[in-house]
Amino acid sequence: MATKEFKRAARIILVGAPGVGKGTQAERLMKRFPQLSAVSSGDLLRNAVRNKTPLGQEAESHMQSGSLVPDDMILRLILSELKSKSWIPPSTSLTDAGPALPSSSPTASFILDGFPRTSPQASKLDSLIPINLVVSLITPVNIILGRIANRWVHAPSGRVYNTGFNKPRVEGRDDVTGEALTKREDDGEETWKARLKKFEETSEPLLEHYERQGVLWRVEGNSSDEISPKLFGEFESRFC
Repeated sequence: MATKEFKRAARIILVGAPGVGKGTQAERLMKRFPQLSAVSSGDLLRNAVRNKTPLGQEAESHMQSGSLVPDDMILRLILSELKSKSWIPPSTSLTDAGPALPSSSPTASFILDGFPRTSPQASKLDSLIPINLVVSLITPVNIILGRIANRWVHAPSGRVYNTGFNKPRVEGRDDVTGEALTKREDDGEETWKARLKKFEETSEPLLEHYERQGVLWRVEGNSSDEISPKLFGEFESRFC
């Protein structure tokens, strides 16, 4: 696959129902556009806890008590990451009156994963850094359910197989280690429907928030292979 160069910074959020293929699209976008990086709020949080940073210790105390990590704490993690890469000024703080003036360099391009999930979180992120494209990935529910029913994983490595289009060489076994494949705990139909209901409740106001800002773009398809070329074309027209 030929790679493409950005001419300006892309600050991206991908939104879609569980199982729609956000991870697949993010990986493909980063291969196609090498200046694009992933910033995962979940990874930042896990790393901070593992490294016992002051923020990580604070977050861990919330997690151990069974409460959610506050939005401001997640924003501070994101802020620290963006500063460390020199993508926003080092003096930027959550108490600033307006968003930071981000770097316009194409190398300051990222896909933000895991945050925001709600409209209030998006408003808080707006005060930190302006997002310039939000992609709503849409695949029919029956297609996603079929995809999930056929999905098997190698838990230690995270490798994912699908008996419909990405079969393991030996049924029920990981291609690399030969170890047994398993189902994800959250891949049951009822579990997925509960997650979908929660997603729909929070995503509608989130998408409306970004539509008002003029940065929302919707793309629909029955498979990742159908969606990816449309995504590439939109990114090229906006950023290349």
